[in-house]
Amino acid sequence: MSVDFGQVLERVVRRDSMGISELSRKLNVSRRTIYNWFDQKSLNPEILLKVGYVIGHDFSKELPEAFSNSTHRPHNPYHHPNQNNSTNGDSKSVYFWMDKYIKLLEKYNELLGELSDEKKGTETIQDRSIPRDFKSSTILS
Repeated sequence: MSVDFGQVLERVVRRDSMGISELSRKLNVSRRTIYNWFDQKSLNPEILLKVGYVIGHDFSKELPEAFSNSTHRPHNPYHHPNQNNSTNGDSKSVYFWMDKYIKLLEKYNELLGELSDEKKGTETIQDRSIPRDFKSSTILS
């Protein structure tokens, strides 16, 4: 009797506390891809290694025949060469835009302050209003 790799994968993934959506994000694949893997009779051992690495499960216990070839055992199956660079790049990008935004806000506040100071300096009597309840008859009395 041959073992259905997709069914084993589905059973393990569904029992794990990590949801399929989160797993798909961590593997950088769509949820539909994961569901398609569940329907496969056999899977590439690399897929099993990556999923196992992300959820912390060793599929070699349930599927020893998938891992009988030692060439399918990379040291870190989920490590992508560009992954660390993209993470660093994303965080650098966030700080770049955050700094740019803060500088822009500071400049805006400075300009508002200058505009406010100019307005105070050119204020005349005409700019000051007389209260509405103040009647001219009170001046004459």
